[in-house]
Amino acid sequence: MRMGTAGTGSCPTGPALASAPLRAVPRILTDFSSEPWSTASVASVAAALARSCDAVLVGEHQDRPDFPPTLHASLLLAAEVRPWMTLTCRDRNRIVLEQVFDLDGTRLAALAGSVGVRPAVAETPTAPPRPLRGFRLLQKQRAGAAVAVLNHASVTAVAGFMAAAARAGVTIPVIAAVAVFTDELSATVLSALPGLELDPAAVRAVLDHPDPVAAGIEAAAREARTLLAIPGVAGVNISGLASARGYSYGAQVKAELAERIRAGDGHDH
Repeated sequence: MRMGTAGTGSCPTGPALASAPLRAVPRILTDFSSEPWSTASVASVAAALARSCDAVLVGEHQDRPDFPPTLHASLLLAAEVRPWMTLTCRDRNRIVLEQVFDLDGTRLAALAGSVGVRPAVAETPTAPPRPLRGFRLLQKQRAGAAVAVLNHASVTAVAGFMAAAARAGVTIPVIAAVAVFTDELSATVLSALPGLELDPAAVRAVLDHPDPVAAGIEAAAREARTLLAIPGVAGVNISGLASARGYSYGAQVKAELAERIRAGDGHDH
């Protein structure tokens, strides 16, 4: 569950919380990555992203501990960015982990709704059984979801999913993921994500370009414009490491991409 507070999520199994009513669906939601346990790194990355994006998506990873969500959100708010904190159905306690499927994303969305919170839920267009993914999102909508954030999928897969979701009765806005990479490491990290199959020719075109940073930004901007043209897609999630040169540099790449997307689709910040 991506917990994006309306005043202020990639995880295949859970939602993000947003206070009701949802203030605004981000046109540009940007993955937030910083050095763990570093307030200086949080501030540096936030400064790079603050002017370019509408909200930042803060992941929750069992293999990469960081500040507690409440503290992390407070740091980001102080840096004048709007955090969407991820809450997953994973648990790190071995005893609890043995009791699987006690709470899934749909029931977590309903639980959020029961306490007056309208969550932004995750959905994976390419996860099996694919024909039922649109209906699954409808169930999350019925449970109280205000918006959906898609995990990585190709443009073709997203278009097919959105058509199926519309037929099922989904009406909530959807944010689609845009893959951004500018070097071997950032492309490799994306390739390891479930459901995402980067086109090898597209990867080589970026990495072999005389200016791979510019080429990577332009390729991602084209993907974003195509995704935003799909009926029902209200925004994009700039996702990925972006660069192997460090968190601050990666944030600068994402910020430039966000500005390129905004300039291309005519939406003001």
